Parts: sequence; structure tokens; C-alpha cells
Amino acid sequence: MPADNAQQIAEWNGLQGRTWAELQQTLDVLVSPFGDAAMSTAAPRPGERVIDVGCGCGDTSIALTRLVGAAGAVLGIDVSQPMLEVARSRAVGLAQLSFIEADAAAAVLPSGVDLLYSRFGLMFFAEPAAAFAHLRGTLRPGGRCVFVCWRTPRDNPWAMTPLLAARQALGITPAPVDPHAPGPFAFADDVRLRRILSDAGFSEIDMRRFDAAVSLGATPRGAAGNTVQFGPVGRLVREVGSEHLPKILDAVERELAPLAALDGNVSLNGSTWVVSASNPG
Repeated sequence: MPADNAQQIAEWNGLQGRTWAELQQTLDVLVSPFGDAAMSTAAPRPGERVIDVGCGCGDTSIALTRLVGAAGAVLGIDVSQPMLEVARSRAVGLAQLSFIEADAAAAVLPSGVDLLYSRFGLMFFAEPAAAFAHLRGTLRPGGRCVFVCWRTPRDNPWAMTPLLAARQALGITPAPVDPHAPGPFAFADDVRLRRILSDAGFSEIDMRRFDAAVSLGATPRGAAGNTVQFGPVGRLVREVGSEHLPKILDAVERELAPLAALDGNVSLNGSTWVVSASNPG
């Protein structure tokens, strides 16, 4: 297993995975507009066989199952045991839905699949072209791959506004990072992403920008409390230690307060690519 994949698997089975499992309802609401946009593009049909890559707590897997109906089948795959526990608990009674804990880049998966779908689950591969080639091998000729991924950090103030405030409060100047390294923004470069999919053997590659408001919380303090648990600020807290949490919370709240709506709700823009591609067979 590539080292970077091992690191990602460890994180999603550690504090990060447990936190996302605990915040399932909040996070599903936060990202649902983006998953819905990809779902609309994917247009799952009754009777289809689908793999949900990076299915997390099962929200999209359940939605896919309802769309393909009793004659269809959905397999959710994720590396996070804590999140899959939540997914399985939510899927009771859906006989055509199953889950496996595995690395989609190398797992043995069914063949003849109609649709590969993912909501923010494909940006973490150490070797993305090889991973996509492996996943393409599950599709029938003419089968399709549809997913949504984040565009650049600067286009996503929901993530960067709190992070910059937290860094400033702690006097942190981050070292340069590889923008293509596995992580939330790994597929921000549309030219690179097209090349990855093409190298993996996909055809009819299409990418369209989709933006939507990300509601961080009902009040500036609530929004600050949410951001320190997930996303880039959550990662920063894990890196610097929880003893810095009060200072980070106060700094993020001060930054978000002027951005709140009249009712106190804090919503900032989220910007994504909705990507579709086909297996030429």
C-alpha cells in the first residue's frame, strides 16, 4: 500500500474519522448541495448497479439505493471504520445496500457496474491515475463515473477564512505545500484532473463548476465551534494541540462575526467541480 494511502487510512480511522462520525448530521447538511449536484448529473436509474466511493456515513449510499430501487444494488466503500459503523446503522432494512471497509484504490470490487459515484471521496489517492484506472475496471462498457470535488482553496472561503484567522492568532506562517498532494483540494486543477482521468482510460470527460453556500453555523460562535472540528481548521487543531483551542475559537469567531447574516447565520461560499466521465469499454 502506498505510504500516503496508509496515512490517510490512519487519519480516517483515528480522531478525524471519529469526529466526522459524531458530526454526521451536521456535515451531511453542510455538503448536501454539492452531493445533490453530482447526483443530478449521475442520474441513477432503477435497476442499476452502483459503487459509492468514499461513502463515509452512508448518506449518499442511501440516496443512491432509493433511486436504483429494489432491482438495483449499491455498494458503499470507505476506509473509515467509525464512519462505516454509522452507515450500517442507518441502512437497516435496505437489502440492496451493502458496505465494505477497504481502500478503493486496490480493493477487489464487482465488475459490470453501471455507475461510480463519489461525494468528496476521491481526492485522497497517493497515485490517482492508477486508482482511477483500477476503478474504471469495475465499470461495464459505457458505464459512467460521476463525482464532486473541491476547487481551489481561494475559491472556498468557507474553509480558508477560518483557517487564516486561526493561523494569524497563533502566529503561524505555513510552509509551502504541494497543491497536488492527497487532500481536500488535490483535484482543484482542472487541467491536471482531466489528464489523470484520460491517463486512467476514461473518455467523454466533462467538468462544470458548481458553487453553493456552506452554512457553518447559526451564530458566529457556533460556526467557529464547527470549523475547529472539521476541515482545515480541524486539522490545524490536531497539529498544534487542543491547548490552543480557546485562542483559535475566539479568533475564528471574531473573523466570522462581521460576515453573519441578520439572523446570525454564517454562510460562506463553497466551490466545486462536478465531474463526469465514461468507460469506453
